[in-house]
Amino acid sequence: MSALADFQNSLYLQGLGDVLPSLPTDLTKLEGLAEGVLSRRAFGYVAGAAGSEATARANRAAFDRWRIVPRMLRDVAERDLSVEVLGTAMPAPILLAPIGVQSLLHPDGERAAARAAAAEGLTMVLSTAASQPMEEVAEAGGDGAPRWYQLYWPKDRDLAVSFLERARDAGCTALVVTLDTFTLAWRPRDLDAGFLPFLRGIGVANYFSDPVFQKAVGGPVTDANREAALLHWAAGFGDPSLTWDDLIFLRDHWEGPIALKGIQHPDDARQAVDAGMDGVIVSNHGGRQVDGAVASLDALPGVAKAVGDQAAVLFDSGVRTGADIAKALALGADAVLVGRPYAYGLALGGQEGVRHVLRCLQAELELTLALAGLTRPGRLSPEILSCAPTSR
Repeated sequence: MSALADFQNSLYLQGLGDVLPSLPTDLTKLEGLAEGVLSRRAFGYVAGAAGSEATARANRAAFDRWRIVPRMLRDVAERDLSVEVLGTAMPAPILLAPIGVQSLLHPDGERAAARAAAAEGLTMVLSTAASQPMEEVAEAGGDGAPRWYQLYWPKDRDLAVSFLERARDAGCTALVVTLDTFTLAWRPRDLDAGFLPFLRGIGVANYFSDPVFQKAVGGPVTDANREAALLHWAAGFGDPSLTWDDLIFLRDHWEGPIALKGIQHPDDARQAVDAGMDGVIVSNHGGRQVDGAVASLDALPGVAKAVGDQAAVLFDSGVRTGADIAKALALGADAVLVGRPYAYGLALGGQEGVRHVLRCLQAELELTLALAGLTRPGRLSPEILSCAPTSR
């Protein structure tokens, strides 16, 4: 039996001594617990979504529409979750999604998440909107696991180049470019609370520490120029004028693999391939950008078919369990990015809370595959799934 599945046995053995897990192993319960320890503003920012939050609900409903059909007597004694995605070897097809402003959740913020990822050997995608500079997050993660960098493409091209150079120097091996957030969506939870963390100086660490940004605001950011720096950030955060032709700029300034995050339509996936991108990430930003949008899982099969074997296909939005990950892999994803579950784990237990989430996801994924008659993620396919009957 593998070490991942042994995690389950270790919990049972601890229970013999009345030592129980500090956090639930049903990760869907973490959100409610996190609400109890976070401020209203912090919880609303992480848990909230755009508009009526219909897209966030659709993400979860899409997973519920699919059912796994187990197969028997398939010799699943030897299991292996390892994969290679965009040139990165991974012990499991699970990445930590780029989540910003993590100091809202725990004082250690992104550093705690990086240490947890390193302990499990899993790839963390460092966010441009982090509450700690990417160099500090990379140092916290050390050499325990690969890391990627997520770019919010700013209007200032020199700043974008500086971000990319810093990410390369920090050891990031792949670039994730978020396309769906060139402006923030209508988010009632944040609007009703009058809360945007960036305007309070949270989530701008990569900007304030950047030499190009500092030059633009007249020097290092201090109390004297802090307000001007925040206004400069707000004016240059995103660039709505970007088109497919601009992707050549990324190729000119990044030597490694590039994946475009926010792809929902097969035609956009084809354009990404035509533009020489190495991967696409099927994502609706966890429902945070377009209210009433298509669920990411519903978009995944069409995107995967459009891409074929020409580029990697990754997935996020709505993932809460190991079974969810299995379904996404079966529908065409090569790997899955997990967001809110580890954010809630961070809020509840810091580094160990994040690690608990990652260990649970890996163990449940492996057990789900084995009990479905499979031994490797690459053997998942739509044939193991069945659509749930609709009620009338």
